[in-house]
Amino acid sequence: MPENKSKLLIPAVGTALIVAGGIAAYMYFKGGTAGDISGAIPSAKVVPNEALMATYISTDPKVWEKLEQFGTPEAQKLVAKGLENFNQDVLNDSNFSYEKDLKPWIGGVMIAVLPPTPTQPAQFNGTSPTPNGLITRRLPETETLMVVGIKDKLAALNFANKLKERKGVTTKETDYKGQKITETISKGKPTYSAMLNNHVVLAPEKQAVEQAINTFKGEPSFITKEGANTILTKGVNLENTVAQVYIPDYASTVQQASQLPPQTLTQLKSVKSMVVGVGIDDGGVRMKAIANLDPALVKFQYQSTPSQVVSQLPADTIALISGQGINKWWSALVEQSKDYPEFKQVLEQARAQLKVVNIDLDKEIFGWMDGEFGFAAIPANQGMLAQVGFGGAFLFHTSYRKTAEATFTKLDTLAKTQQINIAPRNIGGKDMIEWQVPRQGALLAHGWLNQNTLVVTVGDSVVDAIAASKEQSLDNSENFKAVTGSLQKPNGGYFYLDMNKILSLINRFTKQSQPLPPEANAVLSSIHGVGITANSPDNSTAQMEMLLALKQKNK
Repeated sequence: MPENKSKLLIPAVGTALIVAGGIAAYMYFKGGTAGDISGAIPSAKVVPNEALMATYISTDPKVWEKLEQFGTPEAQKLVAKGLENFNQDVLNDSNFSYEKDLKPWIGGVMIAVLPPTPTQPAQFNGTSPTPNGLITRRLPETETLMVVGIKDKLAALNFANKLKERKGVTTKETDYKGQKITETISKGKPTYSAMLNNHVVLAPEKQAVEQAINTFKGEPSFITKEGANTILTKGVNLENTVAQVYIPDYASTVQQASQLPPQTLTQLKSVKSMVVGVGIDDGGVRMKAIANLDPALVKFQYQSTPSQVVSQLPADTIALISGQGINKWWSALVEQSKDYPEFKQVLEQARAQLKVVNIDLDKEIFGWMDGEFGFAAIPANQGMLAQVGFGGAFLFHTSYRKTAEATFTKLDTLAKTQQINIAPRNIGGKDMIEWQVPRQGALLAHGWLNQNTLVVTVGDSVVDAIAASKEQSLDNSENFKAVTGSLQKPNGGYFYLDMNKILSLINRFTKQSQPLPPEANAVLSSIHGVGITANSPDNSTAQMEMLLALKQKNK
């Protein structure tokens, strides 16, 4: 749990318990919330209906202990040291620690974001100059409400009694609709809290606690908000969920958080609600996000990919972005540019510049990119990119081969005018064209891997790694399997990072100037890689999944 949250909890929650507790209530102090993700719904019932979003954090030890199976010995020591420092910081500040004094009784924490209240100072709605002299409207500040579940009320009371002995904290109680609100002042900063059955609510503003009491007394809660019940009940399907974020009205929430033009807000309205979850499983730390969409407002058409480009890349690929149907994404982007004059101007300038060399941006560059694509970073140990250590590979599956060939014929002709040598090569039985720069080697190469797969590479030796490769392909590599094998299928493509190879490149660049700190090196060495993918099971749902693949502790 973050340090600032625990420091807020110690004086405020404890004082609330002192007020609420007593020996006469002993029998009442037997039950409470469990602390796992199931506690989100009970917590949401005391969050006001006006809340823009809410985050629930599990305090179930079994969930967090799953992390202990991962990491190198060095990384494990860093984690242990970090926890020790955290406890020491809290101990020095309040004479309490999360592990001994809070963990036994806290049963999950929900943090809700409430909209600005009309009683806030007028200056929050004013204007302020930016460094370039422009005047911008300052957004009103939102409020925060924390709902803390109590899984063991007796332990909570014992903690509250212990808290009585703490010095430097002043408290004042007021009554609101029959509920006690405690104002706790520590180091000049007030915190307001109240105990509502199995929960303690606390906030830096008294009005937020009053709103929670109103909800507790029967006013509409967050769970009754349109769209909230569904995402709270369904959540995301994760093992060992440690946290979930619930956003029932996505467009309204984003609008409150930032100043957006009307066109952007209209696009955001295509997302009705969203839930994001983080969990820990045998693969590592996994995140899933599910967005509920309005099909009538969705501009981009989702397409799943056959993932064939993965089998056309070498196993030592450093990074990959793959997907499907660039031409349709481009068409949708062009359509949306009509609402953005600045972007439309840039688009028209690009079209005009290519028109000078007789190339149609829409038809001859993007028009034939109708199939699967892959953009990859491939190791390169010779030529002009040898010092960098990697080059680029771009694969395009297309059903418009003649159009693509005509485009590259024009590009080859244009390259010749820049004193670039256009040299044909046969690599592994495949005809390729290289753009060669005198005394520096190959700048670029392009050709066909099969009837419908165009490959374009940047850097010497990269084209050989793909066109002539007889080595293991990326889809069969152990690291790729570890990072992406458990991600959802079918999907719209992959984002993939091989952390082992990236760390090697980082150390290569930094060892001469400023070596990577041992702590950072230990953490990165514990990661296999990062994998992200997305899919859309129907036209009203979009899902994204990310895995931070971690190495097992004994490996």
